[in-house]
Amino acid sequence: MSGLIWLVVPLAPLLFAALLPVARDRIAPWLWLSCMPALALAIYSDIGSLPNLDIVAVWPGAQWGAPDLLSRALLGFTSLLWAAAGIYAEASQKHHPNRLRFHGFWLMALSGNLLLIIAQDGTSFYVGFTLMSLSAYGLVVHLGGPRPRQAGRLYLQLAVLGEMLLYAGLMLRIYEAGGTTSFAHWQHQPIGALTAALLLVGFGLKAGFWPLHVWLPLAHPAAPAAASAVLSGAMLKAGFLGIWHFLPESDLLLQHWAPIVVAVGMFSAFYGVALGVVQHHAKAALAYSSVSQMGYLLVIIALAWWHPQARDAWAMVFALYAVHHGFAKGALFMGAGLATRYRLQRHHWVLLSLPALALVGMPFTSGAAVKTLLKKQASATDFEPWIVLLSLGALATALIVARAIWLMKRAQRDLDSTRKPIPKGMLLPWVLLCVMPILLPWGWTPLREALLASLSLYAIWALVWPLIWAAALIALIILSGWRTPRPLVDLPNPARWAAHHLYRRLAAVNKPIETAQQPKLKWRDWERQWNRFWQQNIFLLSGWLLFALLLLAW
Repeated sequence: MSGLIWLVVPLAPLLFAALLPVARDRIAPWLWLSCMPALALAIYSDIGSLPNLDIVAVWPGAQWGAPDLLSRALLGFTSLLWAAAGIYAEASQKHHPNRLRFHGFWLMALSGNLLLIIAQDGTSFYVGFTLMSLSAYGLVVHLGGPRPRQAGRLYLQLAVLGEMLLYAGLMLRIYEAGGTTSFAHWQHQPIGALTAALLLVGFGLKAGFWPLHVWLPLAHPAAPAAASAVLSGAMLKAGFLGIWHFLPESDLLLQHWAPIVVAVGMFSAFYGVALGVVQHHAKAALAYSSVSQMGYLLVIIALAWWHPQARDAWAMVFALYAVHHGFAKGALFMGAGLATRYRLQRHHWVLLSLPALALVGMPFTSGAAVKTLLKKQASATDFEPWIVLLSLGALATALIVARAIWLMKRAQRDLDSTRKPIPKGMLLPWVLLCVMPILLPWGWTPLREALLASLSLYAIWALVWPLIWAAALIALIILSGWRTPRPLVDLPNPARWAAHHLYRRLAAVNKPIETAQQPKLKWRDWERQWNRFWQQNIFLLSGWLLFALLLLAW
């Protein structure tokens, strides 16, 4: 099979996006098919023998492929998550007046997400990352209204800042590597402190760990449930994949930074829970849960820096953890969307409990396999005295997930008493994601081996005792009738204030000066007519212009 097959992965969503204005609602139910080339390649048994695609005609040094387990795992789970969420999104947005705009941004964000996964050079990764990040703005603000606008404003400000930092870091990294953009070459080139700091902050703004998480709690409640599923399940992992590829596997500077980064990751893990358990919106609680879970991914990367001789083993842990979290969190966000629109029956709550229990590490789930593997790998490092923090983290995760489920139950009280059936287009993909934590370990060899290792009595007890303590704490909270203190209900949001303040300052600077006699210019009338002509599709048009500029930037 030729390496040209890799072209289909990012171009398939763009082809569907190009057909949207022509076919419109006729093609919308089939948009999930744009993920199938990527999924087929990911499960292709001989994918490792496929050659990389060298396409220097696009930009110098461009290489696309998936030569290792990490790339293949992320390609497979990302395409499957986007496909399931795409079916859910089409059913949930079927009657929305701006659904064409939503699908356009959805497909461009998908294309960028797939491109950055198969990218084997810094330029291709940056193009895919930028296309994904900026297109996601259209998903965040899709529903309209004050809160989506506020969330979108903060998201866009931080996304642009992140792109600027990444571009600077990319230029410095290319200079340090002697002009090459290949990841394989970068892994053996030392990195400067400024370059590493720029890349860590730039990618961290997308990865969502503390203290670069501030857009997450605003964006998730504002976005549609399907968009939240891919934002948390797939797009956050892109930031960590960038850190993994752009920073070298063995570097003295990173080894010195590793303990600090581990501490930041563990603080993020508990900080996300502390703020999540006082939220009053299920998707906000799940957003803070993502902040917590991304802390563990940051710990995994930092431990790989700390012990570069075990990088392949840490790559396995990274891949399994990312896949496990992506499916579980995607199911929970989609379940939160269903809970606000339809009355869930008992079997629906049982299904929803599967990804929730997987996140906290219940035995016989993907979470148990991943957490056991993480503890085993960490026990052979300098982090070994602090492994108890991972068990306490499972207890904390149980609390925040229980809070999110309780908030979903409470949202049911505001629904009409009539029971409307859940559309199959929303129900079936959600059910698939709910059962993935149970089914996936038996269909994927690396995860199955980790699951079998978690079935010893010692491993099961290590997984169960945090859950017992969490259940006891939850029962105590319920029996005591505890309520969130008022000061914690109305916690200030400095990020929202700063974004709004910046917007007002820029608006004041750009405000035209009123004069007594304002001359009437004919070109202004033409401009207004042109703006009214494009009013309905201006976001979609701007997205296509952005994509064209990215392609022509070289």
